[in-house]
Amino acid sequence: MIKKIQLSLLVIFTIVFGLSSLKAQNKDNSAKIKNVVLVHGAFVDGSGWRGVYDILTKRGYNVTIAQIPLTSLKDDNETVRRVLDKLDGPAVLVGHSWGGTVITEVSSHNNVASLVYVTAFQPDKGETTDTWYSSQPGLPEADILPPDAEGLAYYDVKKFHAGFAADLDHDLATFMAHSQKPISASSFTAVVTAADWHTKPTFGIIPTADKSINLLILRNMYRRSGTKVTEINGASHAVFISHAKEVADVIIAASK
Repeated sequence: MIKKIQLSLLVIFTIVFGLSSLKAQNKDNSAKIKNVVLVHGAFVDGSGWRGVYDILTKRGYNVTIAQIPLTSLKDDNETVRRVLDKLDGPAVLVGHSWGGTVITEVSSHNNVASLVYVTAFQPDKGETTDTWYSSQPGLPEADILPPDAEGLAYYDVKKFHAGFAADLDHDLATFMAHSQKPISASSFTAVVTAADWHTKPTFGIIPTADKSINLLILRNMYRRSGTKVTEINGASHAVFISHAKEVADVIIAASK
């Protein structure tokens, strides 16, 4: 009788232990992606991601900010690919504005697991950024100046606060306007050759008070692609700075 009880206890222990191990294994298998790569857009650099970076790193993510040169789609693409090449596994690839075109071009990289478009362009193969930017009327608050003698485009300093960063304080917006990083205007007409948003989980953020990109453009792009959209009411084109927590929350969702 005692032997039967001992045998029964052994069977129960084995089952319970096996279920516990299975749960632990399933938990490990569903663990979130730990790598995040952040790509800035035109007229700014990667420092604007500081708020998002701080939130994600405190949550245990390995965050890399790609400082793209804004000299061409090819150059920006190669810069982000070098970052991805050095990672030890899959990553969430995040792009703001022009950075959306860049992450689209890079989207076929093996380490790209999911994509996040932060008020960002999302062209398809064979399209350009200008294909979408010119698809709707421009906004009066936004003003990208004609290219200078070197082919570089700047955002009008006088309109930067209202057009790019209306929900940031005046001093910060003014500093950003005077420290802006120009982009080679030819980048906007460069043809995209990859678009893995067709097959990889894709998330998008639309700030409802963006005055740099017409909201119809964003909604039309994301509707076409089936992107999972989060709208942030009252946020400007600088939503990655002014609403860092909300942006980080979408990135976290994309990592699961």
